[in-house]
Order: sequence, then structure tokens, then C-alpha cells
Amino acid sequence: MGAESRQSVVHRFFAGLAEYTFQARLGVADPPLIDYLSALMTRFVHADDIFRLRDLAGRQLQQVTHMLGEADARVGDARREAHRHVGDFTLFWTGLYPEALKKLCAADAPDHLLDYNEHGKRAYYIASTIPTERQGADNEVLRRLSYEFELCQYGLQEVRREWERRDEEGDGPANLLIN
Repeated sequence: MGAESRQSVVHRFFAGLAEYTFQARLGVADPPLIDYLSALMTRFVHADDIFRLRDLAGRQLQQVTHMLGEADARVGDARREAHRHVGDFTLFWTGLYPEALKKLCAADAPDHLLDYNEHGKRAYYIASTIPTERQGADNEVLRRLSYEFELCQYGLQEVRREWERRDEEGDGPANLLIN
């Protein structure tokens, strides 16, 4: 199976899980929001995308503290994308892998005193207010992600539970890619 085909299978898997979790289990019928979260999970399958934000010297930024500094130093679309990435990054870790926060926010880490929820909400809100050529629906989704951060976080935790349940039954993403 080619890389593009694998990506498509993974996206369909995450889209199905997100739809089921948010619509059927949580009663959240918001297709643009669910599509955004499905795309986020698919994109972040690759570690390069999780840590895609870089400083001016080209160094990969792995701490929200550094990402926020870089986002605030940018203007226009670059600033919007950097803040959106901070929102995605914090939602990804708090929603899908909250156990990783112990390492990300360890006592010796720059993010030690950072509240990922508050900074994620704020980053999505800032991104939603920066004008772009394709404003409208995209900005509205970012604004909803800001206002509904905890709901999305909980929904992603439920998505993970569901995919782990399917992994145990042999219907998870790894098995889909092999067949």
C-alpha cells in the first residue's frame, strides 16, 4: 500500500471514530469541528507535523513556551498559523496523550508552570481573530475550538479509548494498514 493510500485509510479511521464519538456518544453534531479534529489526528500521526513549528534559525520548537514566543514574533498568516499550531499541539497532548504531559511539563522543562488548556484556548482564539483571505468557516471553527476546548479534549480522550478498544479486538489502525 502506498503512502497516500495509507494516509487515506488512517484519515478514514480517525474520521469514523471522531464522528461516532462526537455525534453518537457525546451528542455533538458539528461536522466542521469533527472534520477539523479528524484532520488534526491524521496530520499528527507524523512527529514532524507535531513539532513542525521552527524558530528563525530553523530549530524545531518542542515547548509551548517557545512556540508562543515565536508566534507572537510573527505577523499575518504566519502568526495565525503559529497560534493555530499551539492550539493543535496543546489539544493533541491534553486530549489524546495526557500521560505525556508529565514529561512535557516536567520540573526542568520550560513548560513547567504552563497551563496547556488555557494557552490552547487562547492560541485558537488569537488565530481565529487574524484576518486571512479564506476567513469565515475556518475562523469560526478555530473560535469554537477555543470556546469548546475542554469538550474537544474530552472527545479526543474518548476517541483514544475507542481506538484502543478496537486495537484489542483487532480492528485498529495497524490492522487496517496491514490488510
